[in-house]
Amino acid sequence: MLEGKKIVLGVTGSIAAYKAAFLVRLMVKAGANVKVIMTPAAKDFVAPLTFSTLSKNPVLVEFSTTDGSWNNHVELANWADMILIAPASANTIGKLALGLCDNLLLATVFSAACPIYVAPAMDREMYVNSSIKNNISILSKQHYFIIPSEEGELASGLYGEGRMAEPEHIIRFIIENHSKTLPLYGKTALVTAGPTYEAIDPVRFIGNHSSGKMGFHIAEALAAKGASVKLVHGPVNISTHNSSIKTIGVTSAEEMHKECTRLFAGTDITVMTAAVADFKLVKVASKKIKKKDASLHLELIPNPDILSELGKQKNNKQLLIGFALETNDEIKNATEKLKRKNLDAIILNSMQTEGAGPGGDTNKITIIDRQNKTIHFELKPKNIVANDVVNYIIECFKR
Repeated sequence: MLEGKKIVLGVTGSIAAYKAAFLVRLMVKAGANVKVIMTPAAKDFVAPLTFSTLSKNPVLVEFSTTDGSWNNHVELANWADMILIAPASANTIGKLALGLCDNLLLATVFSAACPIYVAPAMDREMYVNSSIKNNISILSKQHYFIIPSEEGELASGLYGEGRMAEPEHIIRFIIENHSKTLPLYGKTALVTAGPTYEAIDPVRFIGNHSSGKMGFHIAEALAAKGASVKLVHGPVNISTHNSSIKTIGVTSAEEMHKECTRLFAGTDITVMTAAVADFKLVKVASKKIKKKDASLHLELIPNPDILSELGKQKNNKQLLIGFALETNDEIKNATEKLKRKNLDAIILNSMQTEGAGPGGDTNKITIIDRQNKTIHFELKPKNIVANDVVNYIIECFKR
């Protein structure tokens, strides 16, 4: 969720300023671009060099620098996707509540239209003081998100409330709070990806060239828009980047069928990208089949049609989307599959375009819905294709 986000971290005069260094490290590790603004008092606790090294950006303190250039607080506010003040001292909280603006951090905050998070940090008696409580209450009624302080050992040697939330807890609070604003928040999604392997003997199998990339990208795109995602995948050599995606690895079509039918009833969105093997062996050899001069004949029977079964089970509130890989009469065959399997939409993979289809990093798709409306897309990287699919899903829930 923090990947690609532009974050201004405000560090104020508190002994908890040392924890802000860990915050910067976690945010940068998550892919965020972090710029640190320190109040003059914060420099008494942590050197700016620490934050510039960790963030890989210059640390800002004053409105002007020693070379006479200006740190433009309006540009900083417009640049930021969010502002986090951690630690937020009693002094800074009071100034925020009263609208006082006497340093670069406060000027940036008051110029910002983005979400602003405040993580209070102070000693126990200060934290429970009625004036401080009132100031925090004022901020919470405005556009500030207050990250509750935690109970623990304090710098004074006392034990109690006022300790700044741990960096991991701050990150979790921001992610959870941000998720509530996303268009698919509260939705559950099931995605299938990759091939299935049907055993011939203990070392051989029937498979296909599916890499699973398309399904994995769709799972990532759904999670980025707030959905809770379960990803059922066959044998692949890739992994997810979002820790909130629950992955379930399977091998055969039977195993994928079992997981999908188990999970389907509890989903709002199902996107079936997996290249499930249509057939399996009647009998799997218990030992490796030895090579012989004579031909080897394999007797095959159909695997369960997972998509058809889900189409029979789905209710009007569920969105079921299938994939079709066609080599001829593409639109006709895909449309027939959509109707036959009771889908809400089908995504046609063209094999007529170089660079599209399984295995590669690009794809060209056409989305066809129940009203025979078709949306054509150009050849794109699969992660961009995934965003196109998820944007279509979001539009479906707006109807």
